[in-house]
Amino acid sequence: MNRPSHRTHRLAIIGGGPRATYALERLSATIGRLEPGTKLHIQVYERTGEFGAGTAHSPSQPRSSYLNRISCEVGFAADESSIGAGPLRNPADRPTLYDWCRSQFALTGETDFDVKPNSWPKRYVHGLALTDMCATYIAELRAHPDVEVSLEARDVVGIREISGSDDERHGPLEVITADGQSSQADHILMITGHTAHDPRRSPVHGPLFDSAAHNGGTYIPYVYPLDKSLPQATTGPEMTVGCAGTGLTAIDAILHLTEGRGGTFVTSPIGDLVYEPSGDEPSSIVAFSNSGLFTFARPTNNKAVDPARLEHRGVFLSHGTVDALRTIHGTRGGSLGGPVRRQLDFERHLLPVIVLEMAYLHYRALFGAEAAEWLAGLAMPDFRRFLAGHHHGEGPEALLAPLLAGADLLVTTLETMLVQGRAVDHVEASMPSPKGLVRHWIGVVFGPEAQEQVRLLAESPAALVKACASWTSPWALDETPAGNRFSWKRTLTPLGISTAMSPGDYREAVLDMMRRDHLWALQGNIDNPHKAAADGVWRDLREVICYAVDDAGLTPHAQRTFAERYVRHHNRLANGAGLEVMERIRALIRHGLLDISVGPGATVRGDGSGGFTIEGPLTGTSRRVDVLADARLHTFDPYQDASPLYRDLLSAGICRQWRNEDADGNYYVPGGLELTAEFQPVRADGGSEPRITVLGPAARGHRTFLMDALKPGRDHYVMRDIGTWARTLWHHLAHPRKPDQQGLDRIGIGVG
Repeated sequence: MNRPSHRTHRLAIIGGGPRATYALERLSATIGRLEPGTKLHIQVYERTGEFGAGTAHSPSQPRSSYLNRISCEVGFAADESSIGAGPLRNPADRPTLYDWCRSQFALTGETDFDVKPNSWPKRYVHGLALTDMCATYIAELRAHPDVEVSLEARDVVGIREISGSDDERHGPLEVITADGQSSQADHILMITGHTAHDPRRSPVHGPLFDSAAHNGGTYIPYVYPLDKSLPQATTGPEMTVGCAGTGLTAIDAILHLTEGRGGTFVTSPIGDLVYEPSGDEPSSIVAFSNSGLFTFARPTNNKAVDPARLEHRGVFLSHGTVDALRTIHGTRGGSLGGPVRRQLDFERHLLPVIVLEMAYLHYRALFGAEAAEWLAGLAMPDFRRFLAGHHHGEGPEALLAPLLAGADLLVTTLETMLVQGRAVDHVEASMPSPKGLVRHWIGVVFGPEAQEQVRLLAESPAALVKACASWTSPWALDETPAGNRFSWKRTLTPLGISTAMSPGDYREAVLDMMRRDHLWALQGNIDNPHKAAADGVWRDLREVICYAVDDAGLTPHAQRTFAERYVRHHNRLANGAGLEVMERIRALIRHGLLDISVGPGATVRGDGSGGFTIEGPLTGTSRRVDVLADARLHTFDPYQDASPLYRDLLSAGICRQWRNEDADGNYYVPGGLELTAEFQPVRADGGSEPRITVLGPAARGHRTFLMDALKPGRDHYVMRDIGTWARTLWHHLAHPRKPDQQGLDRIGIGVG
């Protein structure tokens, strides 16, 4: 077919945040694929006008918000690990956030740029880097004679098929903005990121919003952007602010209302962080959530120096294990337009393996690699029988008995040598060396200085017992051989509270738990047993969990349970804020400005006078607040979204929601859109929509974890997805499809 000599292809990118930066990077790096005679016009829409960063990563956001990823683990471009990405930039032209900050510090001397590879940077710094890198990629594209890039600081509210066209289903689309402007696009990349719910459309927010509207109160349904949603006029002195949430979003809001108002954190003579108020803060911030706990502190990442060697590879939890579980335990699921999948139950089939892997890692850190391999050997027969379909009890700890029995034998060895002062000369040939076990355990519990003394005391059992009794764990670990046991129940409920308690007692219990957790975080994600178990499974093996869960890998009921319960556990265990940030939260609780006295399971209601009442069933506390702010990240739901964009697409039949369905017709609709393997929407009639690509939170349901910061050196899924889109786009430009070539591939969209 003869193509026009000057064909213009119009690409619209809706959403100008981090994914737009990565998309523009791939376009500029692969622009050599633009065929002669073809012009490319790119329009990037970002309603905030902050191209490259967007709202969540805005360079203009308060300086009190931090990333929850260290600087060397944030990138901006494809690298050698990005399989199939195409041409790569020179290493010097694809810095990590750490590299970018060092170059900026050399130029400006600004202390916020003076970071180390394992530093937790401020989020606005990431926004500055994203803006800078995005501008670089745009400049490269504009330097090409056949490329035009337009930046549109407008909010896209609709996409329409152009009616009356002879090729309505396959011609250009019309992009409509809130100010009434419109333009045509041949392809659209939708990367709108996390968006807020409209409280009038939400069963959660609606009653609270109505109460505030009817009684003259202040209800804030979404805290971002912080400076606009939480102005001093409504959240200043003399005001009590209720904060619904205790996760990362709530932490951002709390620090904005305190440190962001001029308060400072100073170190006391005894080493504690102390908050000194400015007087511009609210009189009190009442934080509450279902758990009543803030996230655990992210540990020092001692794996960052050599992730390929130090990041954990599953012993029990692996892709092969998931396949075996699916073969033996899986039940027939829906087809999703492709081959029928066998679905698993998360709590019955996957959770016991996850907990076993955590226990293995816990005891590997506590007892050493030699002991861990011995324990794994004890656990393996029951584990293999479980994979073969032979059940071994109920509950998440169903596979732990052999491993825990082995741990008891190791504890007996430690007690014999360190408490009773007797030598252990005879052990089974397969058991770890008693001397090596003792030396490792002492190093973990008491530190390297104590570990070095073991060598000197080895010939005097009595002296070793005396020394061990005198040492104190710098990490607040239990100092007895029988302590530091792995417990899944205690991992989920670290306070161990079973009966009602006073608000003051609850506060002290939380502070003590946070003190221990922060010392564990300081010890790091390799040496501390508790942090090693959580980090090694819920971070290092997150891709395996996604392999099991995503693309209808679970039954509808199990996926709902996972989404509503275990994603929260993941966030608290392994996706919390850095230690520096969590020490600030702890200091605010100690100061008393941050009030957590309502405890877990709190409920909130409008009080009829413009305020709100928060009640805690465990502590019996009832707190009235003047202002209520929802400080939780809203999950994607087109029917609750504040923007009409996705509702417009659904009503036009251009897309439909994804649903997980089993063979009996039971189903679960998480909220996201149904997409093909190339991330193109599936239309209401079941056909694909190749003119649109959707990435990010709008894929909720297909995908579980949808973070948007690119991690270098990991073949990170964010860049894999961008690479898939870029390859599909270039292929379409070189080989435009005819209507009868529109295939539908709904087998799945990969691992999150």
